[in-house]
Amino acid sequence: MASAAVLPKLPLVGQLPESRSRPAPSAAEALTPLIQSTYRTSELRFFVNGRRVTVSNPNPDWVLLDWIRAQDNLKGTKLGCGEGGCGACTVVLQTVEKGRRLRHTAVNACLFPLVGVNGKSLITVEGLGTVDHPHPLQERMAKMHGSQCGFCTPGIVMSLYALIRNSYRDGKFRLSGSDVELQGHLDGNLCRCTGYKPILEAAKTFIVEDLKGDLVEEPPFDVDSTSDTHLHPPTSGNGCGTATTGSCGRPGGCCRDPPTSSSSSSAGERSSSQESAITRATSVDSGKSTSIPSPFTPYNPTAELIFPPSLWKYEQQPICYGDERKIWFRPTTITQLIELKDAWPSAKIVGGASETQIEVRFKKSEYQVCIYASDIGELSNFHELENDAAIHSLSEVCIPGNMPLTKVEELCATLTLKLGARASALEALRKQLRYFGGRQIRNVASLAGNLATASPISDAAPALIAAGSAITIRNKKEGSYDVPLSTFFVKYRTTQLPSDGVITHIKIPIPPPESLEVTKAYKQAKRKDDDIAIVTAGFRVRLDRQGVVQQAAFAFGGMAPTTILSTSAQKAVIGKQWADDDTREEAINALLKDFDLPFGVPGGMAEYRKALTLSLFFRFWHESVQELEISGVGSDIVDEIHRGVSAGTRDHVATSGAKVVGKEIPHLSALKHCTGEAEYVDDMPRQRNELHCGLVLSTKAHAKILAVDWSVALEMPGVVGYLDKDSVPRESNNWGPIRVDEPLFAMDEVHSHGQTIGLVYAETALQAQAAATKVRVTYETLPAILTIDQAIKAESYFEHGKQLKKGAAVQGSLNDVFAKCDHIFEGVTKLGGQEHFYLETNAALAIPHVEDGSMEVYSSSQNLAENQIFVAKVLGVPMSHVNMRVRRLGGAYGGKESRSTPFTCLVAIAAKKERRPMRLMLNRDEDIAHSGQRHPMQVKWKIGTNAKGMIQCLDADLYDNAGYSLDMSGAVMDRACTHIDNCYNIPHAWIRGWVCKTNTVSNTAFRGFGGPQAMYITESFMSAIAERLEIDIDELRARNLYKEGDLTPFLQPIDIDFHIPTMLEQLSVNADYDNRKREVKLFNSKNRYRKRGICKIPTKFGLSFATALHLNQAGAYVKIYEDGSILLHHGGTEMGQGLYTKMCQVAAEELGVSVDQIFNKDSQTDQVANPSPTAASSGSDLNGMAVKNACDQLNERLAPYRKKFGPDTPMTVIAHAAYRDRVNLAANGHWKMPRIGYKWGNYKDPLPMYYYFTQGVAITEVELDVLTGDHTVLRTDIMMDVGRSINPSIDYGQIEGAFVQGQGLFTMEESLWTREGELFTRGPGTYKIPGFSDIPQIFNVSMLKHDSSGNAISWKHLRSIQSSKGIGEPPLFLGSTVFFALREAVRAAREMNGVKEPLVLNAPATAEKLRLSIGDDLVKRAAVVPKEGETNFFVRIED
Repeated sequence: MASAAVLPKLPLVGQLPESRSRPAPSAAEALTPLIQSTYRTSELRFFVNGRRVTVSNPNPDWVLLDWIRAQDNLKGTKLGCGEGGCGACTVVLQTVEKGRRLRHTAVNACLFPLVGVNGKSLITVEGLGTVDHPHPLQERMAKMHGSQCGFCTPGIVMSLYALIRNSYRDGKFRLSGSDVELQGHLDGNLCRCTGYKPILEAAKTFIVEDLKGDLVEEPPFDVDSTSDTHLHPPTSGNGCGTATTGSCGRPGGCCRDPPTSSSSSSAGERSSSQESAITRATSVDSGKSTSIPSPFTPYNPTAELIFPPSLWKYEQQPICYGDERKIWFRPTTITQLIELKDAWPSAKIVGGASETQIEVRFKKSEYQVCIYASDIGELSNFHELENDAAIHSLSEVCIPGNMPLTKVEELCATLTLKLGARASALEALRKQLRYFGGRQIRNVASLAGNLATASPISDAAPALIAAGSAITIRNKKEGSYDVPLSTFFVKYRTTQLPSDGVITHIKIPIPPPESLEVTKAYKQAKRKDDDIAIVTAGFRVRLDRQGVVQQAAFAFGGMAPTTILSTSAQKAVIGKQWADDDTREEAINALLKDFDLPFGVPGGMAEYRKALTLSLFFRFWHESVQELEISGVGSDIVDEIHRGVSAGTRDHVATSGAKVVGKEIPHLSALKHCTGEAEYVDDMPRQRNELHCGLVLSTKAHAKILAVDWSVALEMPGVVGYLDKDSVPRESNNWGPIRVDEPLFAMDEVHSHGQTIGLVYAETALQAQAAATKVRVTYETLPAILTIDQAIKAESYFEHGKQLKKGAAVQGSLNDVFAKCDHIFEGVTKLGGQEHFYLETNAALAIPHVEDGSMEVYSSSQNLAENQIFVAKVLGVPMSHVNMRVRRLGGAYGGKESRSTPFTCLVAIAAKKERRPMRLMLNRDEDIAHSGQRHPMQVKWKIGTNAKGMIQCLDADLYDNAGYSLDMSGAVMDRACTHIDNCYNIPHAWIRGWVCKTNTVSNTAFRGFGGPQAMYITESFMSAIAERLEIDIDELRARNLYKEGDLTPFLQPIDIDFHIPTMLEQLSVNADYDNRKREVKLFNSKNRYRKRGICKIPTKFGLSFATALHLNQAGAYVKIYEDGSILLHHGGTEMGQGLYTKMCQVAAEELGVSVDQIFNKDSQTDQVANPSPTAASSGSDLNGMAVKNACDQLNERLAPYRKKFGPDTPMTVIAHAAYRDRVNLAANGHWKMPRIGYKWGNYKDPLPMYYYFTQGVAITEVELDVLTGDHTVLRTDIMMDVGRSINPSIDYGQIEGAFVQGQGLFTMEESLWTREGELFTRGPGTYKIPGFSDIPQIFNVSMLKHDSSGNAISWKHLRSIQSSKGIGEPPLFLGSTVFFALREAVRAAREMNGVKEPLVLNAPATAEKLRLSIGDDLVKRAAVVPKEGETNFFVRIED
């Protein structure tokens, strides 16, 4: 029971006027009467996976995820970002709606208030099924390779689960490809591994089932209008003899429903009428859908979890709980809410907490009184109109303030279908809400919450203001009253809403039937789905019968501290003929006057934002005159880019001659990923007496540390102690993978924002994190170097000095060679960095053994040996006393090769000090701020060619931004220097690498390790050559391709394994490249505001740890037990790439057993000593050969028994007999990579640097919206030479996932820093990786099998495991085909606009860069000239 004793001790409010000078009441005094009269319980009662749960007076700081993960058996729900942007925490809430219809709502548990589950049924991934009895969705995701690292998988499963459950109603199944892909059901989920394609394919298997009911064939619809949230008309049924319509809630239909005939339909049988509105590739052949590889367990809705019967009649009660710091209220009526706000006006009203929890986590806001208002029916239920006549007589639509945005979408779509053109304001709002946040956010967020936050880039506000909307406010003193939304926003994040007021409704006017009025809304962001707007706009015009403007409202977000109307532009068009070009031009001039942004405007992008205001208005003007039928315009001006349902192929070809290797078995942990049973470091059971750590990070980029005050932090609840520079011997405080130059704890200075100063440990993670924020550090700020240009100017470099020389450069200068060249080209090309964004942040758990000083350390690391070395160092013990372990990583991509080391050291130091287990898992913002990125690069190049464009010589200086410590930046530069040739012969070359020392986060390894950056530079100067010489770029590439016998810049011969010409030829034919190239040119000649581009690019990636020769080795330990089972250990780690699966296949193949007999438990240094990092795409090569070596030893020992019992005798018999004969059934395998051994500076007879080259070719076609810079990838075709694949399906997944990751690098993922040196893009809210809707609409992947004559290719000369090739990194660069295709589209637009200057476009090619590169009249008019000394708001450190 709640009582005044649990009330927080809030500070007194300000004093009253002198005439009434007594102090205002405290929160306890103000709220106690209400608690005593209304709030009689502090218990939350709900169901979890069908089990009744009662939680008494829970921790008020907990969100739903905190409670879930505190349960020992509910670890499947993950913490990925903490801000509702990745979907790893997705769970489903079952609730009852009108008509006793069940609704399954996907929500972000990391944001959702715990109090919100009261009276509901919560379903987590564990409630669906287990490995032994999986749900059909889980089974299909696993079998169709929809999971790699698996960390994101439970959240994706739950989002799809909600979709599938909601699609089956009243015995009818309503699910289409459009529902799966185009309606935003997955836009709140991210995956960094798979490339999304297999996930979508798994989901689409449910389309072809009737699920024991009728599959409803939906009518065609227009994606440009209501299709984004296409509504299915409700059906009725009589259930259980009740008078109400709808289901009784039993999954699969009511028990008394009449039986329905089964019907089936395939996706291929469904007709599509969307071709006119959806952007399609030029090719007629869109690729065939991937067939279902094997039978699945049928989906039976009647086997689903039932809705708990007791909740049907559950009566909501007011709830109050909390402690002396914070208190929660959950009123059930609007009257109770108003009374609370009247008693304590500063109380925070919370709905889905999508904004509030962000403020708590990132802005450290503290709300001592919170009110959960989402269960108040009066604020969320729309009163449906009785009939069509009532709908058609509407003059306004009154939307409840707390109605979830998904329901607002549905409502707007329904009314639009009925009202037609009169509902253009509702359609404008629906369109904006479709792309507001992710589905999980839209399921709980509301218009009232969105407007009350007063975001200057609100998606909804411009549309509502343009429509002339008003909001209804209610408080106890004044009752209800309306405020025009146009006057609601006062200043930045400030509104007219009184502190005791509540927004109850939003009123949207509906114009009279005869009026000529159009309302439209637009949004431009970095990514189409689930992204914060750069600029939003709402436009409305009303004309008289002569086409003269009577009313106009042009509202913008992102152009001022609040959503704002362009009054000048509105005045400019009133009384004018709307269809006149002069009217449009006057409005554009007025917009320029109203929005004259300075160069350094907060948020940056001044020129782009100005250009967008003009472009969006330009589009609206054309769209409105077309819709009002007062002028004809081209569709390319009006239509925005829309995707279709994706498709694609894989050329599934089984490898012959092997029993296990070459088979497409699913990832061995895939089903565990899908059921939530896969255990990651932070999922491990809580250890007895365990403590949690929180990091104290620098808030300065470069400063002296004057003082650190721990006193406040140490007084916080649950805090036990702390660590700092004095907690470890000075000689043990530094670490580093190559040069030991990075301190674990900052000493007297900090050299980067986010550098570790100390660590607090406490009883819980929340307590440790809260205490860490209370540590006060006093600094003296020092000058900081952030960019490559600044480092060059200051000559701030790490010692490196490595260079490559070839041809004339070996003897001296290249001047004589350049003098003989027909053409010389010079340029500077830049490329930004890339955040790894693995879904599992760095985590570590240290368990000390006091008896002998040894320690067991679990770490989400790719590099256990390095972890072991430095943990032993800080503990002062031999390496043999430290056992590093990890079972799996939730993604890594190089980011956990070195950057995991300091975290394992920190928990080890704390564990030794306290003699207690220590656990640490970083928050997303901490991980990004501390763990480094892909290296930003800048290259100054000079190239000479002959008259035909054949490269003669290259002189290049490569610069990478290393950050504040060396880490692996030198090695990254080495690989970059050795890949700047890509696939082209350069007879004379002098290539120099420079490693810049700056005050940014220390950058590190990332998939490709410098190779993608270098090959991007190559293709950039190839484009420059082609454009200047007016040579077709494909012809130029072909002329410069390597031939067998040519030497690379590091003097390694190109041998018979060079298959690029073959793949270029085969893929061109398979993708119909030449015809499509002509079609693109034709399309561009007919469209001014849409342009297409297509390109074909090869890649060649060297495999080995290059000159780190000692790393090119691996060990394995194989043990056969008497019962024939086999335990496998090797030095590799499983991070989603399927290494464990491949190694089990290798062992099974070599030992002649099934994969089921091999158990690869985990990776640990106790079993395999001195393991090399799992990196450089060499995991299968190195560890596979070591496994084979161990198996060879065992096979030799078992040969007599196979001869005795026969070759097909089960291992059970053979192992038992060998054991009885005292044969050693355990073997240590080892392998070192032969042939290689390059040494820098040897220009006479160097050994090879790389063991072999993995090669590939990709063709990509794109379409660009010239007005906004938005684009879509129409089609991608990839062919890879992977040798003889160990597991083709895993390799396909690696190819697709790497491509999409590369696509993000080159087009979307932009890192930004503040001028003070703080990384701004530290989470999914500001840093955008590709989502489901960003992948190619047609995505075809194939593997090289034969030469151009049809002869099978042999890779036996490779001497690699099973003649396979490493595949993890090589395909990533092919994502640049999206960039270079966009470059072609921009060139086409510039040509039509008469732009003559050479195009300079640096990656990532964001919408901003693409739009501003067009060079049209609108961009020129939006130009912003910086004043003297004025700088951009943000910093790009590649500059």
